[in-house]
Amino acid sequence: MDSATDPNIIKEDRVPVTVSAPPSTGIQQGVGESPSSSTSPAAPSRYESQKRRDWNTFLQYLKNHKPPLTLARCSGAHVIEFLKYLDQFGKTKVHITGCPYFGHPNPPGPCSCPLKQAWGSLDALIGRLRAAYEESGGRPESNPFAARAVRIYLREVREGQARARGIPYEKKKRKRPSVTTSAVGVNVSAVAATQGVDYGGGRGGTAGNLGTATTTTSL
Repeated sequence: MDSATDPNIIKEDRVPVTVSAPPSTGIQQGVGESPSSSTSPAAPSRYESQKRRDWNTFLQYLKNHKPPLTLARCSGAHVIEFLKYLDQFGKTKVHITGCPYFGHPNPPGPCSCPLKQAWGSLDALIGRLRAAYEESGGRPESNPFAARAVRIYLREVREGQARARGIPYEKKKRKRPSVTTSAVGVNVSAVAATQGVDYGGGRGGTAGNLGTATTTTSL
């Protein structure tokens, strides 16, 4: 599914980035020549860009919090408040208990149930924020995004949305691929005579111990 129409993607404002032009070196490049002396920095990956936007959004949330919060005072409870705040931007229909479509994976018609953030989007968001917190100098043992309360909240959201939308989240067992082995006939007495294998009676008694010199087996 295209990311532009994916209802599970959190809608966020883009952070404007200003890139200044590099100073001129005074060297005029000829037509068809490649810039060997100056190389442009590699563009950040999609994950890194999304992680930076998520981090800036969370910092702005702390700044606008009443009363304002600092990152050092942020706890797992504040992270849960942030996740609930994001529900107003969600695009996933989550049916309430009294809705006739509760537990219906494909409702045949519209309803007035609220739109929320999908569990998968919240889980991915917390993963990015947890990494951004430690990359910004935070200690892993004090990471509010890894708090037990946050994990419990995400599990409750997953289970609640599974019941409301009729979506099972159990992992499916992977089927082991069947392997077909072709039988290959091997003359045991010939192999034993060649490799000098002693089955109890020396080389001369090999065939007698196995019962016949033409006995075959399959690998």
